[in-house]
Amino acid sequence: MGFLTHLECSSCGERADASRPQNLCPRCDRPLLARYDLELAGRALRRHALCDREPTLWRYAELLPVGDKKQRLSLGEGFTPLLRARNLEKLLGCEELYVKEEGLNPTGSFKARGMAVAISRASELGVRELSIPSAGNAAGAASAYAARAGIQAHVFMPRDVPRPFITECRALGAEVTLIDGMITDCGRVAAEGVQRFGRFDLSTLKEPYRLEGKKTMGYELAEQLSWRLPDVIVYPTGGGTGLVGMWKAFDEMETLGWIDARRPRMVVVQAEGCAPMVTAHEEGRETAEPWAEPRTVADGLRVPAAVGDFLILRTLRESHGAAVAVSDDQLTRDALELGRCEGIFACPEGGAALAGLRTLLDRGVIRRDESIVLLNTGSGHKYEQLWANGGDGL
Repeated sequence: MGFLTHLECSSCGERADASRPQNLCPRCDRPLLARYDLELAGRALRRHALCDREPTLWRYAELLPVGDKKQRLSLGEGFTPLLRARNLEKLLGCEELYVKEEGLNPTGSFKARGMAVAISRASELGVRELSIPSAGNAAGAASAYAARAGIQAHVFMPRDVPRPFITECRALGAEVTLIDGMITDCGRVAAEGVQRFGRFDLSTLKEPYRLEGKKTMGYELAEQLSWRLPDVIVYPTGGGTGLVGMWKAFDEMETLGWIDARRPRMVVVQAEGCAPMVTAHEEGRETAEPWAEPRTVADGLRVPAAVGDFLILRTLRESHGAAVAVSDDQLTRDALELGRCEGIFACPEGGAALAGLRTLLDRGVIRRDESIVLLNTGSGHKYEQLWANGGDGL
């Protein structure tokens, strides 16, 4: 059995029953967070025991919500490489720079983490049909793990997403609906199907367990750095689940006694054509205004309104972090720079992380003598149209 005890509202603190499928808080309609008996979990799992475990995110099973081992779906997700970027160090003048290479996850992105855990838990609780709006990578991951669980996936994507995302979902057995509009429009249509047909809503932060899969990036960073967290984590941010998840993981690890109280500064990077979190952070706001007419080639960053906006902004405040917007030209060039310097075929969102780092180094917000981790959240293989003519075809 696992050590999950209950769900707790991230805003009002209301407790919710973890033994049945849940979406948002029934009192205030905000995201629910999974809570564990960390004292018992800590006695069951010591950090030194991890070295003997499988190299997937399920190595942290005691700190994940799926109690039945038979329900833990896996395609080999997690425990991705943390690569020392020595060529970029020389180029940028940095002393200690790493790239967390999430493009090596199943289905080619970090979305596999969240979907592995969320769909495992949904299956454990008896869900047989799910619904998800997505800009691409989340849909592919949901389709894969739903297929593995024997669950029917209904995917809603903007019509203009790159064709490989659509092909992937259909090849994995999902029912795909293309929508004229943004991901928020997809969410609206998907919600209609949830209400009409009783499908389970797997939207970002509208259920509690995708975040649990994403938080394992935080556990892995600590383990891969010998339980010493970096000074700065640079994260390309759309819905922001990974950022919030890592921050949650750090708190859990401190309670477990695995790390001390020192925390990284968390950095949000968005595209200039869709930067609601950057604007809200610069204005000192606790929530973000929806972004009108979002435009960027980085589909994962084209999120005009994030359900967890207040959690992202809270993380930035608590970590004394920063937020920065970069142009499509910058993020595309730096995606290619990751390839040319480090052999990483990055998605444009990963390029945004490097572009954001450059900007903040130039501004003196990040120092070159600090230890820095960039997140490349996915593979560049699904963005073939961007790389035509060496990325000059924007």
